[in-house]
Amino acid sequence: MTRSRPAADLRTLGLTGGDTVMFHTRMSALCYVAGGPPTVIGALLDVAGADGTLMASCGWNDAPPYDLAGWPPEWRRAVRAEHPAYDPELSEADHCNGRLPEALRHWPGAVRSRHPDAGFVAVGAAAGELMADHPWDGPHGTGSPPARLAEQGGRVLLLGAPLDTITLLHHAEALAEAPGKRYVRYEQPVLVDGRREWRSFHDIDIDIDTEDGAFDYSAVVPGEEPFTVIARDMLAAGFGVRGTVGAAESRLFEAPEVVRFGVGWIEEKLGGRPGARSRSAVPGP
Repeated sequence: MTRSRPAADLRTLGLTGGDTVMFHTRMSALCYVAGGPPTVIGALLDVAGADGTLMASCGWNDAPPYDLAGWPPEWRRAVRAEHPAYDPELSEADHCNGRLPEALRHWPGAVRSRHPDAGFVAVGAAAGELMADHPWDGPHGTGSPPARLAEQGGRVLLLGAPLDTITLLHHAEALAEAPGKRYVRYEQPVLVDGRREWRSFHDIDIDIDTEDGAFDYSAVVPGEEPFTVIARDMLAAGFGVRGTVGAAESRLFEAPEVVRFGVGWIEEKLGGRPGARSRSAVPGP
């Protein structure tokens, strides 16, 4: 697959010039891509055009482990003394997000948000606005890049990626009012005015691959990834379109619909207060 093929397929799927789109990609599903990630990014930019914007989950591949507080004291002291600070310009994107976010952060004009753990990267007309002042606490809630994506009427694109990769559903979790919402607090080193500084962060628990996570979904989706079920129900309700890009089954969603559907699904299935207004996550006790 060369650059013109995915561009044509993306237009057929419904992506258009001026779109602001957050994408998730599984390269192996596309077929052989001549030139690798830059070819895919180039095709996306060809379609979105000069007025469009690309966005991806980034994170930090070499962040300190969440269980650092439980390490032996001498190990903990060594890490706290010398672990490099998160640097938006240099720190590598989380490998779990695939090859495309790392390629996108190297793209000319790329803007990366300041949050080390829940960070994003964007390229294009709205990149600076999407990434600016990413909240240190509640980084998936109000004022976050995913919140702004939805507010701006952006879109979510899955290029061969599974349904459970829709990061925007973490924003829905942050907004949803339902019992038992779980939070995490952790520390990571960041640069503040050019100086390395350890700071504490507070967020919903976004680890849906374990028994943890923002909510306990086990009673309503036993044995399945909760985001997969939410996205499948969303498609069944008529939200989102399916198509093929290269050899990959792909899907395109409207970001505001993803958030509204996700919040409603969570509150209905997990017993949120009837008629409750959704709100952003705020630091809990």
